[in-house]
Amino acid sequence: MAERSVRRQLGSIILAFEAFIVFFGTLVAFGLKVADPKLVWGFGLAFSTVLILTPGYLGRKGSYWFAWALQITLLVVSFFVPWMLLISIIFVGLFGWSMIAGATIDLAKKAKANLDSVEVIVETKEK
Repeated sequence: MAERSVRRQLGSIILAFEAFIVFFGTLVAFGLKVADPKLVWGFGLAFSTVLILTPGYLGRKGSYWFAWALQITLLVVSFFVPWMLLISIIFVGLFGWSMIAGATIDLAKKAKANLDSVEVIVETKEK
């Protein structure tokens, strides 16, 4: 089985937790009556579903850009629910950290694997 990227694993964890946070934010938005209940539930459940399905897509072409677009969407939507902006900023920061740290760890693992596979050939000259 191929080894998974640390960047993908960390990003998947953050996105999965975010899906639960968005669901609970949907409950809060419904309770505070920030908009029409159908709109709140429709958008909240759709956004939670997209967040929970995105980790399966991570690692493919354009998937990290899509995940960043979800982060921006989360920030924009969080203006409608009090205190959700703070939680959104925390999760966007965690997602950013997971992308930077994961990429760094993946590069270090790749460099170590290349270092371990280097062969040293010693040639001697005989007269």
